[in-house]
Amino acid sequence: MTDRVPAEVFPPGEYLRDELEARNWTQDEFAEIIGRSQRLVNEVISGKRGITPSTAKELAAALGTSPYFWLNMEASYRLGKSDPAPDTIARSARLRNRFPVRDMIKRGWIEASSNPDVLEARVLKHFALNSIDESISFSHAARKTRSQEERLTPTQWAWLFRVKQLAHALRVPTYSAKGLRAALGELESLMQEPEEARHAPRILTDVGVRFLVVEPIPRSKIEGVCFWLENKYPVVGLSMRLDRIDNFWFNLRHELEHVLNNDGKSVPIVDEPEDLSGAADQSEEERLANEAAAEFCVPQLDMSDFVDRLDPAYSTERLIGFSRLMERHPGIVAGQLQKRTQRWDLFRRFQIKIRHIVTKTALTDGYGYTVQVGYGEDNGII
Repeated sequence: MTDRVPAEVFPPGEYLRDELEARNWTQDEFAEIIGRSQRLVNEVISGKRGITPSTAKELAAALGTSPYFWLNMEASYRLGKSDPAPDTIARSARLRNRFPVRDMIKRGWIEASSNPDVLEARVLKHFALNSIDESISFSHAARKTRSQEERLTPTQWAWLFRVKQLAHALRVPTYSAKGLRAALGELESLMQEPEEARHAPRILTDVGVRFLVVEPIPRSKIEGVCFWLENKYPVVGLSMRLDRIDNFWFNLRHELEHVLNNDGKSVPIVDEPEDLSGAADQSEEERLANEAAAEFCVPQLDMSDFVDRLDPAYSTERLIGFSRLMERHPGIVAGQLQKRTQRWDLFRRFQIKIRHIVTKTALTDGYGYTVQVGYGEDNGII
């Protein structure tokens, strides 16, 4: 006899009864064959007892089948009798498969709920979606294009929408491009002493730039973003995941150049580490932003002269002297020197931490700060 798969789900005992009748065996006789009680055989046939692995082996040996045949028939029968799994289980799995729900709850971006429908609604509200399967779009008014938006990971999307949510909460004057260009000189005057960075958020607010810091979700590989609310209110968000003075000033100036060039109006400009590295295949807007940021950190002609004169032998005295001449903190110069020479170990001790200074005055979410906000009808803040 070969294994067979039943066409419909029924108790294995019915098939066993048919097999005994085909062989003209009584239940008592079959019980003797397999060395079990007549009661066990009767309860299996009547469906009162399930088939265990040991029973399946005994039935298989007596009837010339595989034990798996009986176990599969038993499993199919039990599954057929059980209630179907709630639809909310599959929906919850899809929700967590697509979005970083656990991290969003941990960060306080959404409130946890034991009700799957409520949790799903909160996640979709964060991303401004109507369903789990809907494509993410940062702005409903944005033109359709194959752009940076399509390369973003779910964790990056979650961070980006958190920045947008908080940006709505900031109250700033009307943006002035002329004012921002003038403010660059004021920002430059802060670059000698780390503590002076605390003034940067106020300077940007005064010229209508909504600046904020949002701690990234781990492993999200994101440095900053530039986008516009209603195409007229510029927003600059930094992750400050690398807590170094040179990274702060370079990344800030990079995003400000995007603002000055009106980048990020159709789709957000989301910068990852490779976007700030000066790779040969970078876009024109990233190239311009990187050049402006490098020039801001250290005038590049002076930087080139410094490298040409001293490479490869650099001294602390020369670095400090050059930094004073440039009116920059040595850590900022060290960062530019590392990029020029690709010697990432040079003067690392000067690249001091600055995040704790900036976050004291900037609207900050994470790094020990919690911002309580709610969603309005337009996905803004109430």
